[in-house]
Amino acid sequence: MREIQFREALREAMSEEMRRDDRVFLMGEEVAEYNGAYKVSQGMLAEFGPERVIDTPIAELGFSGIGVGAAMMGLRPIVEFMTFNFSLVAIDQIINNAAKMYQMSGGQYSVPIVFRGASQSAGQLAATHSQSFEAWYASTPGLKVVSAATPKDAKGLLKSAIRDPNPVLVMESEQMYGMKGEVPDVEEFLIPLGTADVKRAGTDVTILSYGKMVHVALEACEALAKDGVNAEMIDIRSLRPIDYDTIIGSLKKTNRMVIVDEAPPQCSIASEISYMTQRKAFDYLDAPIVRVNGRDTPMAYAGVLVEEYLPNVKRIVEAVNQVTYR
Repeated sequence: MREIQFREALREAMSEEMRRDDRVFLMGEEVAEYNGAYKVSQGMLAEFGPERVIDTPIAELGFSGIGVGAAMMGLRPIVEFMTFNFSLVAIDQIINNAAKMYQMSGGQYSVPIVFRGASQSAGQLAATHSQSFEAWYASTPGLKVVSAATPKDAKGLLKSAIRDPNPVLVMESEQMYGMKGEVPDVEEFLIPLGTADVKRAGTDVTILSYGKMVHVALEACEALAKDGVNAEMIDIRSLRPIDYDTIIGSLKKTNRMVIVDEAPPQCSIASEISYMTQRKAFDYLDAPIVRVNGRDTPMAYAGVLVEEYLPNVKRIVEAVNQVTYR
């Protein structure tokens, strides 16, 4: 095991896959000469050259379309968005072309493409640069969506995404690029898409989350432990498909569930899991499922309002106290 940064784990995943398969290439704004907006692709231009690490104009719709076409012709593009807030400019290519092409061509064309970049809140960047679009894309048949919480998961999931024959969105947190964590010191390290991970075992309540909120949820678990509550914390990490076997297995043990999701509550990942969990395992619930979401309003700029918007340890502990009738 080695301790590396989140951005380094992503870089290793891309570089290893590009060495393994010459069909893989990276394109996006500032990924080459500038080494990436968040230095994820640092050094890759020097190793792979300008034909495989490609700087694009500020034209998300255009270069996403090029990526989709390249994937249809047998290449395996990685398209980087500086932030998924800018993916809205390219959403027609992602949803109407990448997600639907296999079905609409009667299976003649696969689209093995990865769209990756920063998502979720990034501090005081206000409403148009602080959005969580995971549920938007996860609601689209034909796409796969993942969001890692650790460097280890970031590397394993991205490598699997690059090899997948379907379009995969890898949605990262801008605030986590500098986070350090242990990563296995082996090149062939893959985490299958569609698998959740039990980050902390427990018996009294199941807490689910993904992305950087996993770390907030783990803090809440430690606070709860001091009060005698043994919480199990599951990192969903794959948002389409969702690993309901792991989620339901945990619920059968704890009989209570809290879901932490920084996106606004309506039509969120938390909403979907709440429905499916009660549908599949209603008889195991000893209390209604409680969601801890971002506030139902656009993100503000002021730091105090950002803090109020996002789920925090206090809100998670209160939710657990609610489902455990404390």
